[in-house]
Amino acid sequence: MSEAAKEPRWERRKQDRPQELLAAALQLFVERGYAATRLEDVATRAGVSKGTLYLYFENKESLFKSVVRANMLPLLDEAEAMVDNHAGSSAELLRELITGWWQAAKHSGLTGISKLMMAESGNFPELARFYHEEIILRSDAMVVRMLERGMARGEFRQIDAEAMKKVIVAPVVMLMLWDQSFGPCSITPIDPQAYLTSLIDLCINGLKA
Repeated sequence: MSEAAKEPRWERRKQDRPQELLAAALQLFVERGYAATRLEDVATRAGVSKGTLYLYFENKESLFKSVVRANMLPLLDEAEAMVDNHAGSSAELLRELITGWWQAAKHSGLTGISKLMMAESGNFPELARFYHEEIILRSDAMVVRMLERGMARGEFRQIDAEAMKKVIVAPVVMLMLWDQSFGPCSITPIDPQAYLTSLIDLCINGLKA
């Protein structure tokens, strides 16, 4: 095979490295937690040297932030666009937001990020601040916009949207934590679909005008 034929494969491989490192880091952060994850282990799982990892990420904190941004910000972008562009009822929007977020988080492994932040944010306050500023604030604002939309359209009764946002989000976070902790060893497992259906039913009937 000629050198010209080899070059595109090499270029693709080099361009893929940051994503391969982020995927390996996500797996290890979820499996071991932030404190116990070593950069050399991330590099080994990604199939590169530790020196190669440092070409893309300054340190473990930088790597973790990149993992969160790469995996969670696209989900937030999509959810925000759904709120801003939804043409149907606010009840339908609420249903799509809750079920869509769970499905995306479950299939991507991001349920483990929530568990990790709950477990280790007290020991790493800088990571907690980062997560709050870039993820939680945006997520909360999105839920508030959804509630305000419903009230403005006369579909939801008048409520304190700032207070209600946490009431709606908390059960979803609980399901993600259960999935990563008690779920694998629970004698009586939670059926996510039945759980979310009950949550959505409770929210819609509690909010409707």
